[in-house]
Amino acid sequence: MEPEQGDRVRVITDCVTYEGVLMPSTTGRIVIKLDNGYNVGVDKGAQIELVEKRAPGSGESERERKQEWAERDDLPTVAILSTGGTIASRVDYRTGAVTAQFTAEDVLDAIPELRKIANYRSRVVYNILSENMRAEYWVELARAIAEEIENGADGVIVTHGTDTMGYTAAALSFMIETPVPIVLVGSQRSADRPSSDNAMNAICAASVAVSDIAEVCVVMHGSTSDDFCLIHRGTRVRKMHTSRRDAFQSINASPIGSIDYPQCEIRTFTDYIRRGERGLVLRDGMEQKCALLKYIPGASPELLRFCSFSGYRGIVIEGTGLGHVASDWIELIEYAASGGIPVVITSQCLNGRICDRVYDTGRDMLNAGAIEAEDMLPEVALVKLMWSLGQGWEYDDVCAKMTENIAGEISGSSGWHV
Repeated sequence: MEPEQGDRVRVITDCVTYEGVLMPSTTGRIVIKLDNGYNVGVDKGAQIELVEKRAPGSGESERERKQEWAERDDLPTVAILSTGGTIASRVDYRTGAVTAQFTAEDVLDAIPELRKIANYRSRVVYNILSENMRAEYWVELARAIAEEIENGADGVIVTHGTDTMGYTAAALSFMIETPVPIVLVGSQRSADRPSSDNAMNAICAASVAVSDIAEVCVVMHGSTSDDFCLIHRGTRVRKMHTSRRDAFQSINASPIGSIDYPQCEIRTFTDYIRRGERGLVLRDGMEQKCALLKYIPGASPELLRFCSFSGYRGIVIEGTGLGHVASDWIELIEYAASGGIPVVITSQCLNGRICDRVYDTGRDMLNAGAIEAEDMLPEVALVKLMWSLGQGWEYDDVCAKMTENIAGEISGSSGWHV
């Protein structure tokens, strides 16, 4: 029987023997995915043997072969909302690439340890790779989360792609005041790879979802080993590496805490809002016509003019150092601000606080109407501005809100408020 794509095969050459999954090839070579997750190409003349036929359909276990799990009265209920991403991905045997085609229920079946932590109900909100995320999806997700909480969920887990997870975490932090934990989790490596971080991340996320931490947070590996995860506040977290398992870091703040693995003991480092401390409030408006501009030496102020004349309702600028742009930008900052378009200044430095009162340029920017973003991350400032404008507030109110601590995004403030 001739091997087909998705079958497990053994490829024998003069020098070495490979075993793995037969993948599509566009080069005329034999391509197999090894057990370590990497692909290898072998000349077409190599001997190839069939080891095991893949299951019908996607190549994975079919629904009828999945385990049935009984709910336990002594466990809390957690809602798992799937949006796609690597934690919910497997190999697509049509292309040989990793694709989001793994549902929330599949996550539970793949990681049975989750069943010891809680009872679950699951739903797919959408199934995309996170580079396809957009503001209307944040709104849809926020409404789905609120619905699950209203229906009695003791915690919510959102499976999400890592590339834009920080944006979504920030958006949910502003849109939802929550009485229960809302935990975003993903993985850097797909479930079919032996080095995948999906199981540990998911188990730690479930532990946080049944904890006392009633905030929007991101739970991901805290080191490259399988020893602990970190709990990052949703408005303070950024992906800082393309592929490392410990890619996520809290910026300008300590993580809320950590979860030892496999004991799943939680240690907290900072203050946080506790379970039941607030009621559920949903403010899900989002203004999509906002821009994030990165200032570089010699950048033309025409970028600001374009945004001002193209219907953009808010602008965030990543300035240099303490939050500066060239002096020839100041006139257009004033033009935008006088036209009711908030212009928010952040820093490319990430760590540290904006202060435009040290140098003349900064003072001129403030006089022109620029808004200091304190120590917010640029992308968090963008999402906050989208959210603030989406509430229908007047210009002055939006400007004031951008300097207030709404969801832990600004340090040095005494609490969360809207």
